[in-house]
Amino acid sequence: MKVALYYPWVYLTSGGERVILEMTGRGRHQWTIFTNRFEPQNTFPGFKDRNITTLDTVSVKRSVAAAGQGALRILRQKLPLENFDALVVVCEGFGDLVLFRNRSLPAVCVCLTPLRLAFDSHYRERCLVNRNAIERPLIRAGSAAFRYVDRFAWKRYAKVICISNEVKRRAVAGGLASESAIDVVHPGLGFEPAEPSRNFDKFFLLPGRIMWTKNIELGIEAFLEFRTKHRDFEDFRLVIAGIVDEKSKPYFEKLRALVGGSNNIEFRVHPSDAELADLYRSCYATLFTAFNEDWGIVPLESMAFGKPSIVVNRGGPRESVIDGENGFLVEPNAEAFAAAMGHLAGNVARCRTMGEAGHRHVRRFSWQEFSKRVDDALDSVIPVRLQSSPVVSKIGAGA
Repeated sequence: MKVALYYPWVYLTSGGERVILEMTGRGRHQWTIFTNRFEPQNTFPGFKDRNITTLDTVSVKRSVAAAGQGALRILRQKLPLENFDALVVVCEGFGDLVLFRNRSLPAVCVCLTPLRLAFDSHYRERCLVNRNAIERPLIRAGSAAFRYVDRFAWKRYAKVICISNEVKRRAVAGGLASESAIDVVHPGLGFEPAEPSRNFDKFFLLPGRIMWTKNIELGIEAFLEFRTKHRDFEDFRLVIAGIVDEKSKPYFEKLRALVGGSNNIEFRVHPSDAELADLYRSCYATLFTAFNEDWGIVPLESMAFGKPSIVVNRGGPRESVIDGENGFLVEPNAEAFAAAMGHLAGNVARCRTMGEAGHRHVRRFSWQEFSKRVDDALDSVIPVRLQSSPVVSKIGAGA
């Protein structure tokens, strides 16, 4: 089967790009990726082996004007789908809009999350705090308008796969589809070491993209609180490792100002996969501070290396972290994180036991299974096309 995949931006080493790379490399179908922005130098090297068609550019800026222009461009663009059997949209928000002018093929949604500004109240509240009095009403009105339009777009999907129950909850609560119309398939991992690490060097690792949604300031504040309350552990450090794209540079500068002159907090910007693996392998434990993550790959990669993680008790990580067994689920404040850090720092045996439990637990998450489920969904929609009768997801009562 020839499958067209649409995702607006392939330009980072984020979860979205990882899903696309694994899905198109492991599946049994022939894939062509359509995107409005492709930056091969900044994303996973494996994309050089993929068939990629670049469309007219869409900005990655998050200003009101840029977002509106990007949404309009996606809404109006026509994809060359004549030689394909199905269309997969990897949904992170605006991608759904491509369905309005591309209706010739059965469509499958692989949903990383519905647009968070419109369907995630935690995200919207945090976003509005940083906007001025003119932008706030525009964002609220735009979010409401997008929710209305997106419900019509979702009617085009013959199958919907969400990467977590948290993502499914957002879709159902937003009136995009009923619970019965959505399958949940958890993604695999970027790293799959055969054995848990035996090294527990004295530093906490906070890995992942350096952007405001990851709430990295919480990790910095918690580490400073930990050092203040636990003078016996002054030799511990905090290492923050991740990519910084253009739109996140102002946020990165704010973080650096928050750190000030501390010699115990270090940034590793744009680490390679090998460098990141070394950090996981040698760290004491990891921190994951995102305030309402869709799924959360960091706690899983931490488990893979045999390291416990301290995680905000909200969103997708609650589906993988078992509190007290392979990590800690805590409230999103510096005191709670610092207390958990202090507990682990004083008990390396507990740290090792939790890490081993995590390594066993994480084996259930497989890219092979994820790709198979997507392939099965595609296989199931082909008879729909032949009958010229699109299967429409049931829309929830909130639609």
